[in-house]
Amino acid sequence: MRKKHWKSVMLLLMCIMFTACGKEEIEDYATNEGYTTAGGSVTSQAQQDNGEDNTQSAENEETGIPLEEVKIGVVHLTSPDDGNGYTYTHDLGIQGMERNLGLSNEQVVRKLYVDDTDAAATNQAIQECIDEGCNIIFTTSWGYMEPTAEMAEKYPDIYFSHGTGYMSNGKNFNNYFGRIYQARYLSGIVAGMNTRTNRIGYVAAMDSSNSEVTGGIDAFALGVYSVNPDAEVYVKVTNSWFDPEGEEAAARLLVDMGCDVITQHCDTSYPQTVAEENGVYGIGYNSDMSKEAPNACLCSVIWNWSAYYTSSVQSIIDGTWDGSNYFGGMTENLVGITELSDFCVEGTQEKVDEAKAMILSGEFNVFDGVIETNTGDTVGEEGKTLDDATITGGINWYFKTVTVVE
Repeated sequence: MRKKHWKSVMLLLMCIMFTACGKEEIEDYATNEGYTTAGGSVTSQAQQDNGEDNTQSAENEETGIPLEEVKIGVVHLTSPDDGNGYTYTHDLGIQGMERNLGLSNEQVVRKLYVDDTDAAATNQAIQECIDEGCNIIFTTSWGYMEPTAEMAEKYPDIYFSHGTGYMSNGKNFNNYFGRIYQARYLSGIVAGMNTRTNRIGYVAAMDSSNSEVTGGIDAFALGVYSVNPDAEVYVKVTNSWFDPEGEEAAARLLVDMGCDVITQHCDTSYPQTVAEENGVYGIGYNSDMSKEAPNACLCSVIWNWSAYYTSSVQSIIDGTWDGSNYFGGMTENLVGITELSDFCVEGTQEKVDEAKAMILSGEFNVFDGVIETNTGDTVGEEGKTLDDATITGGINWYFKTVTVVE
């Protein structure tokens, strides 16, 4: 594929932050133009540290793809019709991108219920997108990573973009994710302020071998600790990104242990509905889960994937895609938390606002200084913060207040 030399295409960044958003506002935001340029504007430290070269040779320069010729394939783990959770939130971003760029429904192909543990099924879904004429393909779940990498090598003239994970080739295949740990930290403040038992439960999809999940747990626990150092975080691992029965069982176990706030890094709303049924609090993930648990959900940690999808496709249309990875955060309006429930204890909003302002200003970066682990070791250095490469691929330890439940 041919590309133009890099040119400045920074689009208008609307300063709309998620802490003050309710469900309707979140979904409306997926249609606005508050996005920043991707495919070159935000490169992960991991990519820089690995010395990846995103510079294309002269013969590979591209004039872009005309808007009317764009056809996008999206590979989903479940269905957006679920109305909450991971796939639902990604599809909100796709819908927002369609509206922002003026694409028709016929220009987007969705492949649903593609098991990300089944490489053959993933390859088949991607191949079907290609056979249907897609020239841009987004694969949205961790397990799609290696099949996406293989297909990118097989089809160098098609743009591939993989959500979560870490692989990319600096040419036609990149990785996109974000600083969700920033929002996790804020939600930890909410949990720490509102627990009465000082026992907080966390339903986790993967164990400490997965830095995405573990980093989120640690950021959450650090947030809890900042306002309530006596509180403990109990983690139950399901070993699956999507396991409704396992997620429900894990949440019930944590409630039975006396946890009175249940949060999650998993795809369904079952941890929230279990909290609702048992009269304890919850903190949702991916989408606003207050509709599933109106009397339990203190807030939800959310993504605005439209910020990436819009800017990524725009860069391909403009011919400015350079294959670099994308790692945005609250500054790019990619991550945030929903409006706090009105039953949060007094002072919660003020503590969240204070921490949020420090993160946005760069004064505080969550993983700052020396951090104690639950094994008695320490990570980090005084006066420094963990870099993106470590956060995305090197957090395989738990903060000192975290206990894994077997």
